[in-house]
Amino acid sequence: MHLERRILITGGAGFIGSFLCERLLDAGANVLCADNFFTGTRANVAHLLSHPRFELMRHDVCFPLYVEVDEIYNMACPASPIHYQFDPVQTTKTSVHGAINMLGLAKRVKAKILQASTSEVYGDPAVHPQPEEYWGNVNPIGPRSCYDEGKRCAETLFFDYHRQHQLRIKVARIFNTYGPRMHPNDGRVVSNFIVQALKGEDITLYGDGQQTRSFCYVDDLVRGLISLMDTGDDITGPVNIGNPGEFTIRQLAEQVIDLTGSKSKLVFMPLPQDDPKQRQPNIGKAREILGWEPEVRLRDGLTRTIAYFDGMLSHKPAGR
Repeated sequence: MHLERRILITGGAGFIGSFLCERLLDAGANVLCADNFFTGTRANVAHLLSHPRFELMRHDVCFPLYVEVDEIYNMACPASPIHYQFDPVQTTKTSVHGAINMLGLAKRVKAKILQASTSEVYGDPAVHPQPEEYWGNVNPIGPRSCYDEGKRCAETLFFDYHRQHQLRIKVARIFNTYGPRMHPNDGRVVSNFIVQALKGEDITLYGDGQQTRSFCYVDDLVRGLISLMDTGDDITGPVNIGNPGEFTIRQLAEQVIDLTGSKSKLVFMPLPQDDPKQRQPNIGKAREILGWEPEVRLRDGLTRTIAYFDGMLSHKPAGR
């Protein structure tokens, strides 16, 4: 990790991107954060605006960007069903045109580039837990396809640029991540449950609540992404980055009620179409290649996340 690296983070004002900006600034890098603020917010990076090595640029990755950088983290894309289904055509464009534009930039300036892919490339998996070699079980024409297939196509583009142009690529498949700065209305289970519990509202579970997820705290995830970026050029991925601890959605809801001391009751609703029944990463590759595994226990991560949402709901800052 040489000093004064120039690093572009697309989607850098988003939930994960903002923590990545912080961590890379702490490591001595110059960080250019590009975001169109569709789901990211200036508030997530407001505390970085006075930093001498940080720059914030309003930019949509669907359009080319001409900057001089050494590394690119391509994080831009709405990641929750509520947001990515709001304008599904734009979601696919963000993944596909965004990948083409950022790969083109990396090729021009000879930068190393990391794609934030997703566990959604596995769809509703028939293999459990999911290793990187599994090709997935994805509906190409369903309401979630704009995100799932957009991210799959982005991976295709990354590997074709690698084969055709010898581009230095890294592909990380990110599993469910949570923590402070999650969008309060993004429809994801962790933020949903915490906000409902803090407001004393009924907690909404879909299906019977027995579907499973694996929740990775954002600090652990960011550490994994940086570790992958810092590997040698022979390591391309894809590498699963997530927490293999598997919990049912019902267990998550009960833990949130316990930690908030809420009187909320559980309410069950029909399961959305193509909602995966199981999701758990096989992180053998991350352990072997990166020496990485998650360190933050779900209970500890939830406690920090609840404190963040509690503060947000108490103050309701402008623009959130």
